Amino acid sequence: MKVAEVNFTQCLDNIKNDAIANNNLTGLLDSNGVTPSNASDATAISYSTCSSSCGNGQEPFQWSEFSQEFSAWLLPNLALISQLPFGAQYRIDNLMSALLTVGSPALAGYSLFITLLNSRWINRRFDHSVDHPNSRFAVSILSSLQQVPLRLHPDRARLYSLIVLPENDSWWKYLAEFVDYTHTWSIASATSIAWVIVAYILTVANSLSDVYADVESNGEASGSMWLWLIPIVVGWLQLSPKCDFNRLQAAYDRADRHSLRTGGAGEVHTGMLPASSRRALAITAQEEDVVSPDEFLTPPVYNYSRSLRWASTAETIYLVFKVASEKTHSLPLYLESAELDTATQSDTTQDTDNRDRHGSLQDTIMHCPQPGEAQSSHWAPGVFTRMAIASCTSLALQWGTVGAALLVGWFTPTTGMGCRTMGYLIYGVISTLIWMMLLLSSVLAHHSSAYSRRKSLSARVALALSHLLRWTGKLWAIINSFLIVLACIFQYSNFYDRCFCNSSVFGRRGSAYAVIIETAAQAAQAKAAWIGALVLACTSASIFLGLVYLLLDTVPS
Repeated sequence: MKVAEVNFTQCLDNIKNDAIANNNLTGLLDSNGVTPSNASDATAISYSTCSSSCGNGQEPFQWSEFSQEFSAWLLPNLALISQLPFGAQYRIDNLMSALLTVGSPALAGYSLFITLLNSRWINRRFDHSVDHPNSRFAVSILSSLQQVPLRLHPDRARLYSLIVLPENDSWWKYLAEFVDYTHTWSIASATSIAWVIVAYILTVANSLSDVYADVESNGEASGSMWLWLIPIVVGWLQLSPKCDFNRLQAAYDRADRHSLRTGGAGEVHTGMLPASSRRALAITAQEEDVVSPDEFLTPPVYNYSRSLRWASTAETIYLVFKVASEKTHSLPLYLESAELDTATQSDTTQDTDNRDRHGSLQDTIMHCPQPGEAQSSHWAPGVFTRMAIASCTSLALQWGTVGAALLVGWFTPTTGMGCRTMGYLIYGVISTLIWMMLLLSSVLAHHSSAYSRRKSLSARVALALSHLLRWTGKLWAIINSFLIVLACIFQYSNFYDRCFCNSSVFGRRGSAYAVIIETAAQAAQAKAAWIGALVLACTSASIFLGLVYLLLDTVPS
């Protein structure tokens, strides 16, 4: 059954005429919801009167109005999604990463900021305590490989030889070079961002110049809500995550092949094969080696699932480098004196360190960490502090922009909690719940990996709960992505312009009423709220982006 379209201005005039004819002001109200002294002063009607006299339909759909609002407020943001970093092996995973980002800006901001903080943390760890020829390569590699399931071989001797043996220096050097490709600004990305910013400025200026025009379908709220996308896209472009699966795999294989060519068994005087040939450090894993399938997915929005395991692995590598650095300086190894020509000795630190790292097999073993040394905790130092900081910044970004949309919806007549405001609130709440579920899922998964899942009941329970939270969070991310796009379309198409929504029934309940004609005071109030929302959204986005820029110079270059 088709619901008839409604002209609320005409409906109000009809009700006024009936009131004058019957001398009955029931249902007629002023802008404050109070019964006026005469019918001609009425600018609003009660919800019950609106439903009975005007019907439950909406204002007529106007294509010109819809296309203008859609192309100005929503379309630029949908286009900007294409500038997010993807790079997964399969397209379905790239699509899911986009849905996760739109479905939960809090999760997207968290993954970005935790990646930045992790890079800063490992860089500072090495800078303060490690003096090793390959330390800068190691920092660059670790920082670049946050988008893969970084794994160490269970036999730690392989990692020790990878770090201690100078024959493997080329592996560190070439892997650092091969993974140091740039995913950053391009003409397409700059144009997309400029389009969003310019469109937002122009449409905001236009809407503020005429508050009375199409106040119910105006996209000021939705435009402010989508502002979180700009700092997320710009932040990833600045951070330049290495997330192209095929390119990373090719870089790793090239580094291994190069190491094998330059450091074959015949050239290693200690009689040991290069550790790289035995995968001491791997960027891929078998399904049974990971507790969360999301760790396999290279789009950086999934870094939430890898950050804990990555931090633990990075801490282990750091500790081995630290011990090797200390022993190289305290127990230097030298070639046989008969083989050492004075002319070949260099005063450079690099040459001295490389010379000190040669010796017999027994000498090399002495430079490796002994039992009890280089033992890292399952939970890397400061990991929860970094998680808390990343969580606070991402939530501030999300609720700063979503809160701006709530502010606009709340103060648009009729003021209070209506359909528009409720839609933005639901989006923000679901987005926060998705972030909570997926973050808790990663914590439980990392906890379960510390135990034998076949023997430990707590590990099995934690892992099962982790899977449930991950599946639920992803499902809600898909739903939330479509809900927010649908809410914007409803806004622009006048779907919300009906008695129920215009009366703010959710907030006012029994005293709900619909403002049909906005007064000058209401227009001024709405304009002030729109300006406040603009400041709130822009400030939140600017602070988040400012923090990213502030910390960028502390990450490995």
